[in-house]
Amino acid sequence: MEYVYAALLLHAAGKEINEENIKKVLEAAGIEVDEARVKALVSALEGVDIDEAINQAAAVPVAAAPTAAAAAAPAEEEKKEEKKEEDEEKKEEEAAAGLASLFG
Repeated sequence: MEYVYAALLLHAAGKEINEENIKKVLEAAGIEVDEARVKALVSALEGVDIDEAINQAAAVPVAAAPTAAAAAAPAEEEKKEEKKEEDEEKKEEEAAAGLASLFG
């Protein structure tokens, strides 16, 4: 990945993307350079419009982050559980009141 980053850095700086420049960037970053990978990268990028490739990559839809509705779903379930518990407590109190009237 660092080889691609080196090419992107050179592109952003307006420098030519060639083997020598990629090696310099990688060496400056303290990365041991693999000559074969550098040559493969340079040949793969030959004739590629990097700006266009970046724009196309940015236009690709990505998986959406959880929406507010999805985040709210657990809260709604929690509220439903609380309401069930309250209803059960209320029923128990009513039942206890009904029993008390038998003895009262």
